[in-house]
Amino acid sequence: MHQETSAEALEVILHKAKTAATELKKMSARQRGSFMRTIGKEIELLGDKLIHTAMAESHLPEARLTGERARTIFQWQSYANAAELGTCLDLRIDTANPSRTPPKPDLRKMQVPIGPVAVFGASNFPFAFSTAGGDTACAVAAGCPVIVKAHPAHPKTAALMEQAILRAVEKCRFPEGTFAQIWDPGIEVAQALVSHPVIKAVAFTGSFTGGKALFDLANRRKDPIPVFAEMGSVNPVFILPGKLGADPAALAQQFAASVTLGVGQFCTNPGLAIGIEGPDLDQFIAALTQQVKAVAPANMLHAGIASNYHARRSQALQQPGVAAPGISDITPAEGQGLATVAVTDAATFLSNPVLHEEVFGPFSLVVKCAGAAEMLEIAGALQGQLTATLLATAGDLASNEELIHHVQDFCGRIIVNNFPTGVDVSLAMHHGGPFPASTDSRFTSVGADGIRRFSRPLCFQNWPDEFLPDELKNENPLDLWRVINNETTLEPVKS
Repeated sequence: MHQETSAEALEVILHKAKTAATELKKMSARQRGSFMRTIGKEIELLGDKLIHTAMAESHLPEARLTGERARTIFQWQSYANAAELGTCLDLRIDTANPSRTPPKPDLRKMQVPIGPVAVFGASNFPFAFSTAGGDTACAVAAGCPVIVKAHPAHPKTAALMEQAILRAVEKCRFPEGTFAQIWDPGIEVAQALVSHPVIKAVAFTGSFTGGKALFDLANRRKDPIPVFAEMGSVNPVFILPGKLGADPAALAQQFAASVTLGVGQFCTNPGLAIGIEGPDLDQFIAALTQQVKAVAPANMLHAGIASNYHARRSQALQQPGVAAPGISDITPAEGQGLATVAVTDAATFLSNPVLHEEVFGPFSLVVKCAGAAEMLEIAGALQGQLTATLLATAGDLASNEELIHHVQDFCGRIIVNNFPTGVDVSLAMHHGGPFPASTDSRFTSVGADGIRRFSRPLCFQNWPDEFLPDELKNENPLDLWRVINNETTLEPVKS
């Protein structure tokens, strides 16, 4: 087991990161891309040892972890491609016009690395959102050193990933301070990390309490820094009448599978369903109840998550006006999640803020509305969410334009006739949302657009071509897409 990182050791790590930041600025995107692919290969070379270690620490099954490892390697490869192609650099060139009054200067803008980044590993994705996860990959792609605060739930897994990255640092001859990992079962070292002037940004995936605490701490600094915290949500599902009436039992089966997937331990778990009361919704609830009753309890990621789940679940079920027709028939062992579906009415939901809160685990609340007006009222009352789903026919969509506009206002991803628990790693994906789902809804933590979190724009005015960064030189030596005088092109700047 790793010992807690001391204050003295943290200072050494931060000093090395500061030195590395200067060196990384001199390295090309192609060098970063090669380094990132080497990290992916080193992760792959960890083989079964990585999978079996994570299985022992997280209770996650082999198939799930094998898929997550492949996803993690793909993140390093795809973000390396984005770095090399320059798609995250936002290259802009407006050439001079000396005949204009006043004369127009030559202006060239690009994204540059923000500096050393602190990354907080998540417990529910020990590969893809932890030591060598997407936040680390995005920061490296942007040209930033990374210091990871290892998650205490999977220390051995974190250590293996750390070793893989450090081997890549050595093989590619990158600066020593490019990557480091600190160990802190409490909060003191983490607080010192976020407060330190060397750190220029923070990335976090986890609870609202943890993310908000980091956000507040970073904003109390003499020089406030951005905190990109993804903090989860209830991910509401609006079940519209046409779709519900077509096959309520089939929808219930799909919904139950999504709620209980991975023992409900996804930040996109659909924790809320909203429908209009009537025979079709009653059939849906009855079928959902039977589906959930048949789900066997399963081990949650660690004792802390299980304890928190049962406490929040109990709190929700104890609220006046809440019934729980759908609870697994099998008694859970200690540390296991008990699949649960509760039901309430719209008036109760609207008047009770406790029912709006996330219950992280295999739990969902069905809200019965008296009509479309109450469904619209619920949409207007919800806080920011990572996702929102509409189960709807074309006719439903056409007749619920106002509802759709309300839903778009509070979510980062709006889904039709799919369920939210899959988050594809692609450029068009957005994994974030208005507060409190995340601290900055403009950015994603999944997909290559996430690289933009760890850069800032820098404009060069009237610089001689020979002294410009290669990305902005007239001849476009790196063959990058750039916007020149409002036209996207690969062509050189015309003289």
